[in-house]
Parts: sequence; C-alpha cells; structure tokens
Amino acid sequence: MSRPRFVVLALIILAAAASRLIPHPPNFASITAVALFGGAYLTNKRLALIVPLAALLLSDLVLGFYSHMEIVYGAFLLVVCLGFLLQRKRSALRIAGATLAGSVVFFVVTNFGVWAFESLYPKTAAGLLACYVAAIPFFQNTLAGDVLYTAVLFGGFALAEKLFPILRERDLRHAQSA
Repeated sequence: MSRPRFVVLALIILAAAASRLIPHPPNFASITAVALFGGAYLTNKRLALIVPLAALLLSDLVLGFYSHMEIVYGAFLLVVCLGFLLQRKRSALRIAGATLAGSVVFFVVTNFGVWAFESLYPKTAAGLLACYVAAIPFFQNTLAGDVLYTAVLFGGFALAEKLFPILRERDLRHAQSA
C-alpha cells in the first residue's frame, strides 16, 4: 500500500471516529462503519486491526472509559474481520450486506455482554431474551448510523480514488511493476 493511500485512509478513519465527539442521537455512531472500512481498505491485516482500534481508543480517551469496554472492542474487532471479506471485491450489495451483518454482530455481542456482566437481567435464557428485546429500540439508531457512515466512508473514498489517481490501489500495483 502506498504511503499517500495509507495516510488518507488513516485520516478518514480518525475523522470518522472523531465524529463520536459531536452531539448525536443515542447509538447513532460511526464505530461500526470505521471498523468495516478499516478492514476493507487496509490490506495489511495488522494495520487493519490497529488503526481503527486506535481511533476508537482515542475517541474513548476524550469521551471517557466505561465498564466492560472489552466487549465493545471485541465486537469492533469482529466487524473489522467482516471488512476483510470486502477486500477482494467491493460492490454496493456486498457493502450493504456487510453493514447489516456488522450492525447485527455489534448488537448481539454488546448486548450479550450487558446480560453476562451487568445485574439488570437474570442469568437465564429468559433474561438473555429480555435483554435483547429491551435493546431493540436502540438498534434502529445503530443501523441508521451504520448505514449513513458506511455510505459516507466507502462512497467518499471511492470518489477520492476517482479524483486522485495516486489513491487507486490497482494503479499502484501496475505502476510498481512497470
């Protein structure tokens, strides 16, 4: 990956994560989109995991830490891995599917964490179900935020690649082999 491409991708990820610092409706955030985008575009798997995670951590340093952050970070890393599935072929349909899958993964993992580690629900199947049912109203904003931010990140970078040829990955491989 070229240095200009990496720098632009990293700055986009940092800017999107910083959007958590502006007022927004509950659960309407960029973090799932950041994870998906990082996994899809950062071809070095280590960097694909580290850069989005570092961006999330930086925004959490400003916002403050919270209990069981490890659950949120674990869900975040799973979404980065979903992004890996988009590295070879990105289409609107594949990105939309990965966005929905990322939203669901984040919902399932983080709400399981609430059930498992908090005392709000009994540690029974009925308690787990009650936890998921109680979280459904929040999923609407989660999904809306994920869709919006994913469209902005993927669409914005696709536009940037068209406008600035140096950002195109395939042009870089061709130029390096010539």
